[in-house]
Amino acid sequence: MAETAARRGDPRALWPDVRSVIMLAVNYGPEGDPLATVARPEAGNISVYARHRDYHDVIKGRLKTLAGWLVARAGGDVKVFVDTAPVMEKPLAMAAGLGWQGKHTNLVSRDFGSWLFLGSIFTTLELEPDAPAVDHCGSCRACLDACPTNAFPAPYRLDARRCVSYLTIEHKGHIAPEFRVAMGNRVYGCDDCLAACPWNKYAQAAREMKLRARADLVAPRLADLTRLDDAGFRALFAGGPVKRLGHARFLRNVLIAVGNSGDAALADVARERLDHDSPLVRAMAVWACGRLLPRAALAELANARAPRERDEAVRAEWLAAMETRA
Repeated sequence: MAETAARRGDPRALWPDVRSVIMLAVNYGPEGDPLATVARPEAGNISVYARHRDYHDVIKGRLKTLAGWLVARAGGDVKVFVDTAPVMEKPLAMAAGLGWQGKHTNLVSRDFGSWLFLGSIFTTLELEPDAPAVDHCGSCRACLDACPTNAFPAPYRLDARRCVSYLTIEHKGHIAPEFRVAMGNRVYGCDDCLAACPWNKYAQAAREMKLRARADLVAPRLADLTRLDDAGFRALFAGGPVKRLGHARFLRNVLIAVGNSGDAALADVARERLDHDSPLVRAMAVWACGRLLPRAALAELANARAPRERDEAVRAEWLAAMETRA
């Protein structure tokens, strides 16, 4: 659907020659309950969009094919983007009539609910714009109330610093204690606000096979994820978006889930990561041990390891773990 360059989020700032933007959406709807794994503390929950091939690769190929067809038929120059440049994709998609930005700030479609990937074709052609979409959220606040970390200070406003998707994917440092319990077993991303949207009653399962969930990524066991080495991590997530996170940050997230599991048997896998090279991993291994081990066992472990720990953040985790269990 076409969107003229003069509209909100002016694309000419990215490419001065652009005259129109064609916005496209690809459905990646799940086949079952997207939050089913959240209720399984022994498993890691991976966001629906990351349970299959990297959508950038899938959609960019399609966009290039369509853009090539457009040039062959009508001429002009084109550029394609899939979340790879500062393109205001959601406002442009709303202006192009694909859907509206819901109160969770993501696009909502009357036909596909919240499960949409967006891509764009910038062109020097002058195309007639489509009618913009209308907001149909009304008084509903299901997405706002579903957020585990209260990341929405107001409808249509997201505080990314509190968002589980941001914390588990984009945030490069230690995750603040105030968010860890609320993260539950979400080891990569979060779908709670998307899944809560009532418009998902019209959602459809993805038809593109490359966007269908891999069985081994729907509910992987935390014990298995924690024991992955770097090579195993890269092999498991080859071709998917999780791989870009890196092994250390992924283990950071998994160990938080281990600490939230309530399963004392998982204390052993947390203990195994106390010697990891990354302080991100060691710190969350300490936190998980503090949540799962009996006080006496935790004290013995702390007395043996805390004195020789050189990283200040990890030492602080040992102190906090002991104070919490005092």
